[in-house]
Amino acid sequence: MHDRPRPHDLVRLTSSAVARITSDAPAWTGASLRRAPWAAVRRTHVDRGVAIGVRGSGREERFAAVVLDDEIEELLTPETLAEHTPARSHGAFDALQAVVRQARAFSLAIGPIGAAGFELATGVHALHDQSDLDVVVRAQPMDAQLRAFGRTVADLPVRIDVEVAFADGYGAALFEALRGGELLIKTPGGPRLLPPFSPAQAAVQVLVAEAELTPKPALVDRRGSGAHNDLSLELLLRSAGALGETFDAVAGAARGAPLDATLRERLGTIGRDGEVAMLRATGGVNTHRGAIWSLGLLLAAHAHTGSHDPQILAQTAARIASLPDASRVSIDSHGARARARYGATGAMGEAQAGFPHVIDRALPALRAARLRGASEAVARVDALLTIMRTLDDTCVLHRGGEAALRTMQAGAGAALDAGGTGTPAGRRAFDALESGLLAHHASPGGAADLLAATLFVDSIERNSWS
Repeated sequence: MHDRPRPHDLVRLTSSAVARITSDAPAWTGASLRRAPWAAVRRTHVDRGVAIGVRGSGREERFAAVVLDDEIEELLTPETLAEHTPARSHGAFDALQAVVRQARAFSLAIGPIGAAGFELATGVHALHDQSDLDVVVRAQPMDAQLRAFGRTVADLPVRIDVEVAFADGYGAALFEALRGGELLIKTPGGPRLLPPFSPAQAAVQVLVAEAELTPKPALVDRRGSGAHNDLSLELLLRSAGALGETFDAVAGAARGAPLDATLRERLGTIGRDGEVAMLRATGGVNTHRGAIWSLGLLLAAHAHTGSHDPQILAQTAARIASLPDASRVSIDSHGARARARYGATGAMGEAQAGFPHVIDRALPALRAARLRGASEAVARVDALLTIMRTLDDTCVLHRGGEAALRTMQAGAGAALDAGGTGTPAGRRAFDALESGLLAHHASPGGAADLLAATLFVDSIERNSWS
């Protein structure tokens, strides 16, 4: 497969996969998979392989399993199934034609899921007389095109359940995505409430998105703690949640203020208070000091300029970062030691240079991967690797020195040159990169912070959740 399966994709299983699954499953699964060896991809993260759900003839017949990549013979996306011609007449298929036509009028990617999608893929009659139509549409919540599409769906003479898929595996009901306010979403980690969108909350959300992105080489993700023995996903999420007030204060301080040393000192004080809140939430563990710096600068730039242009945000952030902060006290941090020993510029140098790893490398890589049709997870991991390929990451230098940095940069380049993490060769190179970093006990935390910064300017540019 070229890319990772996404929730609601349908996969055709090999005979060996069917035999393995049915050997330890309810009896109905054997009959179902012999009739049609297809399963739907579930919205659940697994360390290796793909989480699937086997469908039986009744609503109560559902079985969860995991298959490996080489146990999948074919993958069909909902968008592909929208092109299939049904083998029989059914009201749901009539409604599908109408809703697909409406979605395409607004340039929205759409396709059938649930019973309609399964029947189109397999030819097995899965729709009943009273079945509704389930579809997924890919769009950002509150997008103007999505809102216009929602009005046309409401006017159709048949009930249609629409899931809006966005970000990295998130999904929301159409009415939730359009009503504003808090947004109830489905994620690989379970249901969650997103607060109303704001730039400050976007800064919190990108920290959540970066932490949950899986897999990341030697970093904390849904698989575990990577090269760390003091961090966990739960700790990172708790830390991100504790920074909402800090980011609100940053935006408030920069809005309408002149770009001068007074603002720089005010932002420095807010950032240091944010570090205190972070350490209080984590029991003294530094989880996001670098991210408070980079995201705080970019958020302040947005609040000051009102611009959604990543270039303007980065240039303004560089001006702020270059201003003096008389209240700043040098601390003996790991990053400071790495900068002194190896001559790396670190987070401060990256900001004062206008975030080149964000603007010139990661953001173009993210956009290019999306244009190629890569899943959001693959696009984000490949953007991270693009940063790692050239960044003098002080976290890696501190933990493993120049040898670890060479391992990181060469390994990231190898994974990208092999086609990225959406290809088998790229994933093998990724695994080798991770093994090398773990051998050095090194984790690319600086690159992870810059990925969060990339996701933030992307979120601001699109004015929606990343």
